[in-house]
Amino acid sequence: MDRISGTFMSVLPVSADQASAPGSGGSTTEYSSAATASKGPRPLTVLQVVPRLETGGVERTTLEITEAIQSAGGRALIATAGGQLEYRIARVGGQVFRMNVASKNPLTLWQNARLLKRLIDEEGVDIVHARSRAPAWSAFWATRATRTPFVTTYHGTYNEDLPLKRFYNSVMVKGRPVIANSEFIHRHILERYKMPPDQIVTIPRGADIAIFAEERVGNERTIKLAERWGIIEDPRAIVLMPGRLTRWKGGESLIDAAAKLKKMRPADFSIVFVGEDEGSGFQQTLEKRIDATGTGDVIQLAGATQDMAAAYKLASVVLSTSIEPEAFGRVVVEAQAMGRPVIATAHGGASETVLHGESGWLYEPGDSDALASTIHQALEMDPSDRAHMGLAGRARVHSTYTVTAMQRATLDVYERVAGRTFQALV
Repeated sequence: MDRISGTFMSVLPVSADQASAPGSGGSTTEYSSAATASKGPRPLTVLQVVPRLETGGVERTTLEITEAIQSAGGRALIATAGGQLEYRIARVGGQVFRMNVASKNPLTLWQNARLLKRLIDEEGVDIVHARSRAPAWSAFWATRATRTPFVTTYHGTYNEDLPLKRFYNSVMVKGRPVIANSEFIHRHILERYKMPPDQIVTIPRGADIAIFAEERVGNERTIKLAERWGIIEDPRAIVLMPGRLTRWKGGESLIDAAAKLKKMRPADFSIVFVGEDEGSGFQQTLEKRIDATGTGDVIQLAGATQDMAAAYKLASVVLSTSIEPEAFGRVVVEAQAMGRPVIATAHGGASETVLHGESGWLYEPGDSDALASTIHQALEMDPSDRAHMGLAGRARVHSTYTVTAMQRATLDVYERVAGRTFQALV
């Protein structure tokens, strides 16, 4: 945590006007215990521990659960190194306690454990929920010292290619329970750790159907984004590829598929990559591949956008081409919530969220021939048939993969672990 004269520092909730933009994250004041200052029944207090608050799936889930806890009458605390989602945490009423939980340094882990223990004691924390390995070790030691219930969410497959890596990863199954964010991850945990199935709870992530709904995205938003991408007068079908520009997302395979697709049909399509490489330099690798394959006329690296709902609405079909299995794959679900057919690799969470031939298509990871053929098939479809497929995907998301369902299931876990209910849900 930030420390001034030996006291903790916390980011306190601010008004909606104060928190309307990043960097306006509210006032930072000397720490005091809100738990002891409150009157009436003590609210159920949950501390989530996450390395940073940037824009990935783990961070967005942290925000969504913060909102759910606050709406249910509880108190949502987050121990983190901070990040651009911090102001949104403040807007929904959560409290951020800044500390260097992103560090993997063993000495820092021990120091963080002492700081977390103090936070647990002074804030009256009822449950600690860890979402990443390094901070999970600190949180685990702190909960052992304070006898506080410890919950984890197993967010990824976590490779074990180095000595002691299996032990390092094992902290993510020390939660009681362990939350798996897909059936794929549930099976992965069972296979790797042989732990009792009743200690794992599967809670899929989901789409916010209040945001990802075609009827909620006005034409002015899509026009604004189309102008930014330079496609406002471009009649070509948009094939959308959302996600960070990293090797494992399969962008190189997609570029190869684009070259093959050009031989199958006229260049009546435009593949738009939406995302950044976040300092990895992988964008240059993709640019070289585009030049080498002669696909610059049908591929655009558009960078990131803050309006993904509008991006999905512009698309005829949405891709998820990861060459390594994703634990869940939120893009796949968000696109279907928007009524867009999806083409995804047949492994990981996508194997659960895409019904092949009904809401989209699955193909073998890294198979650029299959990807080119499937994109061709999708674009050859009559628009009404493609819309019908999109509606099937939307119906499936609404029934199974919503943020609301994920929030309610997570609150249920907290209530069972704590042995009492949230005040607003009594």
